[in-house]
Amino acid sequence: MNEIIQAMMERRSIRCFTNEPVPKALLEDIVTAGTYAASGRNAQGTIIIAVTDQQRRDRLAEENRKIGGWAEGFDPFYGAPAILIVLSDKSRSTALYDGSLVMGNMMLAAHSLGLGSCWIHRAKETFEGAVGQQLLQELGIEGDYEGIGHCAVGYYDGPAPDAPPRKENRVYFAE
Repeated sequence: MNEIIQAMMERRSIRCFTNEPVPKALLEDIVTAGTYAASGRNAQGTIIIAVTDQQRRDRLAEENRKIGGWAEGFDPFYGAPAILIVLSDKSRSTALYDGSLVMGNMMLAAHSLGLGSCWIHRAKETFEGAVGQQLLQELGIEGDYEGIGHCAVGYYDGPAPDAPPRKENRVYFAE
C-alpha cells in the first residue's frame, strides 16, 4: 500500500493536545497542502486563517463553546495551540465541498508531519456572528465568506485512538 493511502487509514481525530506550540514552518506546510485541494472549476475560492495568537484562539474557543451550548470552562478545541480556519466564498455553488476538501488535505498533512488534528464544527455560526466578523476585520479580510470548519492542530497528548472497525455494505461495484 502506498504512503498516502496508509496515511488516510491511520489518521484519527485527536481530542487531547499538549500546549507545545506548533512550529510555523509546519503550519505553513499544512496550510500549503490545504491550498492544493481540488475546487470546483479550480476557482480556489477558499481562504485559510491560521490562528496561533493565544488571545484570538481563546476568543474563538469561547464563541464556539457558547454556540455549542457547553458549560463554561469547556474548550471545544481540546487544548490545541493552533487553529486553522477554512472559509469559502459564498457565491460559489461548490463552497461547502471546496472547503471540506481543504480541511481533509490539512488533516492528512498534519498527520504526515506527526501532528494531531480534529475538525471542529460551528465555523459557519462563528463567522455569521460578531466574533468572526471582528476577526475578519482585524485581519483586513474582505469578501462574503462562509465558515466551513476549524482545524485544531497540535501535538498529541497521549496515544492516537485505534481505528474503529469499518461498517459493512458501504461499497458497491457496478461492473
